[in-house]
Amino acid sequence: MPIRTVGIIGAGTMGSGIAQVFATAGFDVVLTDVSEAAAARGVAAVADNLERLVARAKISAEDRAAALRRIAASSRHEELGPADLLIEAVPEDAELKAGIFRRIDPIARPEAIVASNTSSVSITRLASAISHPDRFVGLHFFNPVPVMRLVEVVRGLRTSDATHDAVEALVMRLGKTPITAKSSPGFVVNRILLPMLNEALFVLAEGNAEAADIDEGMKLGCNHPIGPLALADLIGLDVLLSVMRTLHKEMGDPKYRPAPLLGELVAAGYLGRKSGRGVYRY
Repeated sequence: MPIRTVGIIGAGTMGSGIAQVFATAGFDVVLTDVSEAAAARGVAAVADNLERLVARAKISAEDRAAALRRIAASSRHEELGPADLLIEAVPEDAELKAGIFRRIDPIARPEAIVASNTSSVSITRLASAISHPDRFVGLHFFNPVPVMRLVEVVRGLRTSDATHDAVEALVMRLGKTPITAKSSPGFVVNRILLPMLNEALFVLAEGNAEAADIDEGMKLGCNHPIGPLALADLIGLDVLLSVMRTLHKEMGDPKYRPAPLLGELVAAGYLGRKSGRGVYRY
């Protein structure tokens, strides 16, 4: 089945970024959220991002306008009915995600592919919330979605070869590079990356070095383009904490225990770049 229309549940940073990538690639997009205002903010974020690309001569004003015409915003799940592909992009809460899939299951076309942008929740578990788990897959984009080339295609135990192959080909049509992973906590990238970010917070809390020195050490000593603490702020400390808790719970290994400083920062509302303060001030 050719994929022409994409429905996205969640118009936040990830959902709007995914909408932008699909719309600029020529797909029709239905972007939904809990309210019309939230969905409209997602479209506005896309418009702002595209305007910056126009200012940098990366795309034309006509291409920007055409992409925005392809995006419809709504608060009604019923608007997702015609979609050939449905992508959930809400916060990392397994029950929240499963509840969404149960609600959209009667709305989705029987032949539609259903995907989650989760960075850590079991794809096999989420697939059990829909009637056709063979058509369920993980489609994990990275932030910022329009810039990052990687997409993890995550197979649950019941994901069919046809579903996997269809979304893998789709990712390449978007100009991105897919890698395939099995449904296991953290998949590939986050299982390796996030414990490193968490360890940087332990080093900071123990007073071994200042934040800037930790980041400079990893940039110059390991050739990383961005330091681990600055990257944690970019990802969102609340997102990092949620995924670390999932890894700790699912793996049962103390090496995934979230750094106490991470919990303190999140409790204080210091979530990183998006809140104006995290490890650093912005």
